[in-house]
Amino acid sequence: MKILIVDDEINIRMTLKDILEDEGYETCVAGTGEKAIKIASKENIDMIILDVKLPGIDGIETFKNIHKDKPELDVLMISGHSDISTAVSAVKIGAYDFLEKPLSMIKIITAVRNIKEKQSLQNKVVQEENAQYEKNKLIGESSQIKKVLSLIEKVAPTDSKVLIRGESGTGKELVAFAIHHNSKRNRKPFIKFNSAAIPSSLIESELFGHEKGSFTGADSQKLGKLEQANHGTLFLDEIGDMDLSVQAKILRVIQEGTFERVGGNQTINIDVRLIAATHKNLEEMTQKGTFRDDLFYRLNVVPISIPPLRERGGDIEILTEYFLDYYAQEFKTPKKTMLPSALENLSRYSLPGNVRELKNIIERLCILVTKEFITKDDITPHLMLEKSSQKLDITTIEGKSFKDVKTNFEKQFFQQQLKENHWNISLTAKKLGMQQPNLSRKIKELGLSK
Repeated sequence: MKILIVDDEINIRMTLKDILEDEGYETCVAGTGEKAIKIASKENIDMIILDVKLPGIDGIETFKNIHKDKPELDVLMISGHSDISTAVSAVKIGAYDFLEKPLSMIKIITAVRNIKEKQSLQNKVVQEENAQYEKNKLIGESSQIKKVLSLIEKVAPTDSKVLIRGESGTGKELVAFAIHHNSKRNRKPFIKFNSAAIPSSLIESELFGHEKGSFTGADSQKLGKLEQANHGTLFLDEIGDMDLSVQAKILRVIQEGTFERVGGNQTINIDVRLIAATHKNLEEMTQKGTFRDDLFYRLNVVPISIPPLRERGGDIEILTEYFLDYYAQEFKTPKKTMLPSALENLSRYSLPGNVRELKNIIERLCILVTKEFITKDDITPHLMLEKSSQKLDITTIEGKSFKDVKTNFEKQFFQQQLKENHWNISLTAKKLGMQQPNLSRKIKELGLSK
């Protein structure tokens, strides 16, 4: 662990240097804020001990300058009695803590050890997140998924807000985590909050935290998801299910970077990146008044739409192979092989549950199929093959001539087939034994629409 000591008094610099080096830490020193900024930009520093009062630019400005480029650096402020309020201000904007002069060497060593322990835990979390990323990264070679990956690469290094759209099971959380993993906040927490999974009465407490005694059962203070995500990323999943009252508070966090815990009156400053996701039509909800339009526009800075798996040509085969590998390692069993006829049957299935459903199907097959090969007969019972909710009734087909009846029949027939296949034209054509261009021409000719 390398520590930068910044103080204009040489005696304090050298005393801290000697004591910390005796404890086994590597150190470097600076007598001015300008020199500290240069050292921090060039060398691999793990933490800084920074005096508030410095010649030239003071400690606060030095902290702000370093923090802007290296927000992950822990800074321990030191101050004389007259500078305590300034040091407290530094803590509010991101410094780890402050210690008052004359310095207690025991307190310095304790604080440094606490920071080292905190960083060690953070590094462990990062390693676990890296392993999680490898297990849950976006897989696919289709042009649609490549477009999503390109957007992630562009938006990740920024702090811009992202709104991820897509059907259930398409991998919205994976996209959010990929953005965090490739951002400058990747050494800080990635915290998930699902509005649909929490009772409305508990949402505010879970999100903003609460003070002791703020309501029945609040036996102690609790930090909410926002505070847990400070300096990191907060992923607001299913944002369309969030109550209007909570939406207003989230809007304030975005606009002002502040909030209060439930039952508290202390205003807390927060530095967090927000990524939201939904499978709902937020534009329609804003028109109905069930979702705030000002919040929608605030969140929808960079929209990312994830296509359903049935529209990602070839990715079903790639994901199937990936999950077969994954579960062979997970269950410590020989890898199973899916026969071409079984894979064709799976590829023709519309997978309404998307990647999540495909993963569950492959896991189930890896558990239940005891032989080496997975056949078409093995896989068919596990596909929720859609049946038409209403059969075509020829008695309802109207027309004065055979041509009219034939046209009306075709309209009903093709509309029904397209609906059953979620308007996937290539899949519908495949199931009907038609060429896709012929079906597309027929749709246009008959004036069909989704």
